[in-house]
Amino acid sequence: MGTAPLGGLYTPVPDDVALQTLEAAWASGVRFFDTAPQYGNGLSERRLGAFLKTKAREDYVLATKVGRLLRVPSEPTGEDAYYKGTPPERPVFDFSYDGVMRAFEESLVRLDADRIDILHIHDPDDHYEAALNGAYRALDSLRTQGLIRAVGAGMNQSEMLARFARDGVFDCFLLAGRYTLLDQGALAEFLPLCEERGISVIAAGVYNSGILADPRANAKFNYVDADPSLVERALRIEEVCQRHGVPLKAAAMQFAAAHPAVAATLTGARTPEEIRENVALYSVVIPPDLWGDLLADGLIAASAPIPAAAALG
Repeated sequence: MGTAPLGGLYTPVPDDVALQTLEAAWASGVRFFDTAPQYGNGLSERRLGAFLKTKAREDYVLATKVGRLLRVPSEPTGEDAYYKGTPPERPVFDFSYDGVMRAFEESLVRLDADRIDILHIHDPDDHYEAALNGAYRALDSLRTQGLIRAVGAGMNQSEMLARFARDGVFDCFLLAGRYTLLDQGALAEFLPLCEERGISVIAAGVYNSGILADPRANAKFNYVDADPSLVERALRIEEVCQRHGVPLKAAAMQFAAAHPAVAATLTGARTPEEIRENVALYSVVIPPDLWGDLLADGLIAASAPIPAAAALG
């Protein structure tokens, strides 16, 4: 479960609804929870931590991220552009060794936790050298000390993650939106490299910010209004799915999960109903002919691994 929505992404989420959503996830068997300081400017971490305190620590896997410190601006900045109903802190980039160590300690406080399982370097797109020489060294030290179990990086691109795989010793990567029914660019280099090096991939953004959930009015791709050509392609994929009686969202989720390098798919939710829908979609049985039709129409790459006929759930 991704918890950015519980930080008020685009729309505020009341405390009671956030708790009910987490309870529904747990009841559905979800045991891997992903968060970050940026999600709701600390709100997601605090809510998730309060919930997980009611569960046995050995029963779940917890992931968060570093690269941003939360600080109250010296002057008012107004409402956050993405997260609504949040605390006054705002993220400040810091990929230095010391900054990452502070970020880790502050996340422990917000999560009310004594350890974190997976710690990701968060979106260091313009900060590769600082991330490798500062953040990665800090995470490697935390791993050596046993304070975290896995070192990772989470990004919306695969090219820099491939550089990390070559320049460091990473356990996993969170790849958002770059291995989906609409974007299979990660097939060329990144996913084979992860297979070769035994690096687990967590596939996030399987709906590409919404276009693969509903490719019609106001469809988003990579957090902005989708290009008409992408909308047209998504509608063609949806038409194939409808022909086989399969929800587009089920095909999107199961396609990303089928690659052998992918250890988990990550989907967000802001209500109990969305959690239950995600679990149900993951269990939909998709006929092999659907994938064959998508291949025949050139809508997915010929080299993409195809999900088995049986449901993945």
